Amino acid sequence: MNEQETLQQRVARQLTRDVHPAIADFAERLAREAGAQAVLFYGSNLRTGELEGVLDYYVLLPGPQREKIWPRVSYHEWEHEGETLRAKVATMALETFAKAAMGRSRDTTIWARFVQPSALVWAADDGARDAVADAICWAARTAARLAAVLGPERGTEEDFWKALFQATYKAEFRVEKPGRENSIIEANRAHFDGLFPLALAADEQAFTRESDMFVPHIAADTARWVRSWWKVRQRSGKPLNVLRLFKATTTFDGAARYAAWKVERHTGVPVEVTPWKEKHPVLAAPGVLWKVWRSRRRSG
Repeated sequence: MNEQETLQQRVARQLTRDVHPAIADFAERLAREAGAQAVLFYGSNLRTGELEGVLDYYVLLPGPQREKIWPRVSYHEWEHEGETLRAKVATMALETFAKAAMGRSRDTTIWARFVQPSALVWAADDGARDAVADAICWAARTAARLAAVLGPERGTEEDFWKALFQATYKAEFRVEKPGRENSIIEANRAHFDGLFPLALAADEQAFTRESDMFVPHIAADTARWVRSWWKVRQRSGKPLNVLRLFKATTTFDGAARYAAWKVERHTGVPVEVTPWKEKHPVLAAPGVLWKVWRSRRRSG
């Protein structure tokens, strides 16, 4: 941690972290196909540097947001130097991504996701690069402000980040193992070390520090506003997630191929992706599950 570093400098440095060349090449391929402004890479593969599994990208487009329920999710495969690379891609407008990072939508996924590590692996130009860096700074500010209000009166950085992630997981419609917030911090300690005070300072929120303990001094009117702001997002979090899941059943490009790969990876049962299954992945699901059940019963 650099004590003299600003949030902007820290984010700019972290966004330019090294990634496997194939990850950057895949990002450029996705960007060219979509006419993107920028591509962010995130997830466990960013930390490990491995190419196995599914690579996670956010493709950010120019212009206004075209779809009301965002992002659009798709699955892609790319044969690269004799290896099949797989990617789950979320696509949305850069402008909307930035607004969500600022907390100016009812969404919780953008700022909670991108206060965690990510890398800007492709950008159309310096303007796009700066816009993404600004959005990531805002994600940290939004997250730290809420963490300061929801967290303890006095605690370590870890205490505040854990309070934040516990709250956001409860607000979203997804199942996480107990203690998931602990694993996020433990796996990304270097990323989070020193981020909380930098984000509070950038957001002009007062705090005092005693060794590794922090005491936020959030103004009473600001704290009331943040709690009210959060209540709205708590109420809308699960319904919004359900809408996105429902939309994904009809618009997840490549869903059948993604599901077939997941089934074979986890069960060892190969699944043929026919044109009908590609077009109707939800209707095809019972047949796939039946095949897996029969295969396991025979082998058992």
